[in-house]
Amino acid sequence: MSITLPPDYRPSDDEPFMNETQREYFRQKLLKWRSELLRESDETLQHLQEGGLQEPDIADRASAETDRALELRTRDRARKLISKIDAALGRIEDGSYGYCEETGEPISLRRLEARPIATLSIEAQERHERMERTHREE
Repeated sequence: MSITLPPDYRPSDDEPFMNETQREYFRQKLLKWRSELLRESDETLQHLQEGGLQEPDIADRASAETDRALELRTRDRARKLISKIDAALGRIEDGSYGYCEETGEPISLRRLEARPIATLSIEAQERHERMERTHREE
């Protein structure tokens, strides 16, 4: 069953939470983000393969090495994000998308719009961050 979104559609609190249209909206948003990350990752890989370390100058070589390390970190971050996007797409399929995995409450549409891979409500996220800070300080 396929659903066509109006081009100017934005989820709103006036409609049932995570109805078919909202799920499709977030599914498309996640797929678009995923394909952008994959494209950027391919470009990074291509750049890494092209860039040998034949820089004669030691400063240029060091700079190239720094760039390479940064590209590898960026690529690793993209890989982790793609994994989170895939998990979010799975939640759309199983019907759990948009609900806090801790409280079961709906995650706000504003939060999902800003961070479509969110698994916690703002309140639960803040609780987690407070706990992490407390454990770090001990």
